[in-house]
Amino acid sequence: MIGLSRWCIAHRRWVVVGWVLAAVLTTMIASAVGRHYATNFSLPGTESQQVVDLLKREFPAQSGDVDSIVWHTANGVVTAPAVRAKIEPLLAKVATMPHVVTVISPYSAAGAVQISKDRRTAFATLNYDKRANLLPNDTGKPVLDAIGAIKLPGLEIAAGGQVIEQAQGFSIGPATSVGVVAALIILLLTFGSLVAAGMPMITAGLGLITGIALVGLATHITSMSNIAPELAVMIGLGVGIDYALFIVTRFRENYKRSGDVTLAVIGAMDTSGRAILLAGTTVIIALLGMFATGVSFMYGLAIASVVAVLLVMAASLTVLPAMLSVVGKRVARPGRAARRREARGQPPRPSAWRRWSQLVQARPWPLAGVSLLVMLVFLVPFFAMRLETSDAGNDPPNTSTNRAFNLLADGFGPGFNGPLLITTQLSSPAQRLQLPAVRAAVQQTPGVAVVTAARLSPSGRVAVMNAYPTSAPQAQATTDLVKRLRTNVLPPLADRFGSRPLVGGFTAGSIDFSQVLSSKLPLFVGLVVVLSALLLFVIFRSIVIPIQAALMNLLSIAGALGVTVLVFQEGFLAGALGISKGPVEPWVPVLMFAVVFGLSMDYEVFLISRVREEWIRQRDATAAVTDGIALTGRVISAAAAIMICVFLSFMLGDERSVKEFGFGLAAAVFLDAIVIRCVLLPAILELLGERTWWLPHWLDARLPRIRIEGHAAETDALAAQLSGEERAAPTPSGTRS
Repeated sequence: MIGLSRWCIAHRRWVVVGWVLAAVLTTMIASAVGRHYATNFSLPGTESQQVVDLLKREFPAQSGDVDSIVWHTANGVVTAPAVRAKIEPLLAKVATMPHVVTVISPYSAAGAVQISKDRRTAFATLNYDKRANLLPNDTGKPVLDAIGAIKLPGLEIAAGGQVIEQAQGFSIGPATSVGVVAALIILLLTFGSLVAAGMPMITAGLGLITGIALVGLATHITSMSNIAPELAVMIGLGVGIDYALFIVTRFRENYKRSGDVTLAVIGAMDTSGRAILLAGTTVIIALLGMFATGVSFMYGLAIASVVAVLLVMAASLTVLPAMLSVVGKRVARPGRAARRREARGQPPRPSAWRRWSQLVQARPWPLAGVSLLVMLVFLVPFFAMRLETSDAGNDPPNTSTNRAFNLLADGFGPGFNGPLLITTQLSSPAQRLQLPAVRAAVQQTPGVAVVTAARLSPSGRVAVMNAYPTSAPQAQATTDLVKRLRTNVLPPLADRFGSRPLVGGFTAGSIDFSQVLSSKLPLFVGLVVVLSALLLFVIFRSIVIPIQAALMNLLSIAGALGVTVLVFQEGFLAGALGISKGPVEPWVPVLMFAVVFGLSMDYEVFLISRVREEWIRQRDATAAVTDGIALTGRVISAAAAIMICVFLSFMLGDERSVKEFGFGLAAAVFLDAIVIRCVLLPAILELLGERTWWLPHWLDARLPRIRIEGHAAETDALAAQLSGEERAAPTPSGTRS
């Protein structure tokens, strides 16, 4: 790290210019070639994936996504000539649009179930040649434009489905700008200097701009969801500012002691720079752990987030020392209030964090108990978490998908927004006579509203029916219905066809997606925890630290998920926050764990590395904890405040899942930084004392030595030891002392 810092200082102009050129060139290239977002949503081994593969092979016209156009008339009925005169040309036009295979009209024999009982609402189904994640994002835009051109008094019309939702897109609102402004304000309050506050913003900006451009280029190599760059911005902006904040803080501390800019920069990189390298590595390990889920949808999110973290970390470790070597004196200049106190001859203000640490260490048992109780209270809702994909009823009210959802729910029932695809394989023409038995069995199942007549593939080897549930796609009753059909209703029919009819479609696929992620979550969590604990074990040379870090990080993540369940699933304060009540998105806990575990490790590393540094200097466990918190408490709280503001800013958008993710991350950072790092951790370290750093000698001798605390701590400790030995040595006879 020292060698890298010296090189960056010696070539500071080239380092800064190189980063600026990298940001500009990658952005220009990404803009020139465009971005190709596509979600690989395959779920190998699931029943819904079997249906997709079967239909691709035997019935391509039914293998793509199915959207709907819904209309409701307040004047008369949908079969009135005035309504038909508007709708039938629309459906004919839509049928000729790219990627649309068939349009089933309610005015045809095939669409007999598509007119409501009061005859005021009807819908048409649009079959695409591919699934939504494989289609261009704007595929549904011509449909929306054609619908918008229809004007008839009393007629309300909207389109819904995955292709339409993809065409609508979503907005994160002013999230990025609000997060940046909030971060700048906090940095100004922390440093009291615009130059010092601007350094973290510049380095994070350079890394993030380059990283997002690379993410755009990566969309041509691998599948990435269109939410991947938003998540990368959220994570990269937070950690990038935090990493630079820690380096600038340590630089100012070093400069106050030495008065030499170069030495202060090298010292900061040798200590905080090493801690950042370790912290960034743990974040990347946690994010790459998402590959253990085996769900391809998560891969793109992991790659985008890793690229963002890598680039902002690289910028902090290279461009920051280069810039500090030029403007270091201005950065190290005390704030206005400190300068006024110095001019009056007043001593610096005593550290509030030192007093707080001493308070906690004086009462470790009661404060550890209270903080643990608080975390357990937040943990309780976690056990009621239900992982399901939320339906279009949670979309913003001004969107076409939300209006279509409500029109269908009011006219037919909420289950018409999520039909199930009952797919039967036929090995002989005679088996077609048995299809009415399949339809009757499904129709008689509790929770099924209606089943359409069977549609045969061109080869005659596959038959498809649509079964409409009585419950909404995100409802627990729908999940139970899919399980009931697969385990009780359809298996007895296997003897008639040689294989059991399958249940597929988007709703069944979402249920399978939730179950796959839930089943892989323990493996994912275990893998990330073990790898991160091993890394901490080697670096901090302690058995206690990795165990403590893993348990406390898991506690903060579970507590944050509990708060998320309370707000988004149970609806606590949902109205005030502009949130619709619904289940937790199945990917949110996975990505939240990856990000929060990494961020929790950031704070763990920043705090514990300073405590270890003081332990090596003083060999006094209590003093090491006191000094460690006194020296890092302010910067950790500032870093946490920045993270919380950045993450909460994503609540300003209109996408429920992004709101959910941002809220969960903000809650996790708050609980981790305030309850865990400020109360529980110092109390536990005080109770453990010197046992915190216990390691068997035979194991210590075999571990590789990585100086997370830098070289200065060991040098100071050795100097203090030699000084003590000199003072203790007897004066030789015949000489003067």
